[in-house]
Amino acid sequence: MKNKHLLAIAPAALLIACGNPADETESATVGDAVEIAETDGIPVEGTVTYTLLPGSEINFVGSKVTGSHDGGFNEFHGSFTVADGELASGPHRVVIDMTSVWSDNDNLTDHLKNEDFFDVENHPESSFVLTGVEAAGEEGGYLVSGNFTLIGNTRNITFPATATIDGEQVSIHAKFDINRKEWGVVYAGRADDLIRDEVVIELNLVAAPEDTGSATEA
Repeated sequence: MKNKHLLAIAPAALLIACGNPADETESATVGDAVEIAETDGIPVEGTVTYTLLPGSEINFVGSKVTGSHDGGFNEFHGSFTVADGELASGPHRVVIDMTSVWSDNDNLTDHLKNEDFFDVENHPESSFVLTGVEAAGEEGGYLVSGNFTLIGNTRNITFPATATIDGEQVSIHAKFDINRKEWGVVYAGRADDLIRDEVVIELNLVAAPEDTGSATEA
């Protein structure tokens, strides 16, 4: 009887363990790329440019029928602007070295680098370029929009973020999910172990004013 009881509860436990992580996050709004004027990259008078510091993180969680995997990127750089204690509308750009991708499984990391996923040989970088930011929700809350380019495909995304600004340092956190197929990442996985379309992205970014001599590599 004891063994039968264990067999009865095992399927339920498996379903809980293999839930979709994206069910716990807000989905980014995705649309066509937004045209960016050349002047959008020029700092506006009265703004302060902050550069990403070592210790910043860009991580992701991908999942399939049988479980999920954590991953991220070890090398990226970027900057954004602040005006009057608030995130400003630009310029803001983050560039990711796609060859620095990591995951919790070495074989998976190698697979992520090939043409089934990130095709790093042909697309060694991805980028996010800000197209808009507005205060939203509680104090320190924002809706951030930008052109996100991955494997040569650019889509505009909007997602919620929070920012803590103390004058010497800015900390930004965001956690949301995107549909990888919007950028042409369509590899399905094995027939008995399909990969989910949604990928959770988590940003933990820390930055300091450029004139402090802060590093540009995260």
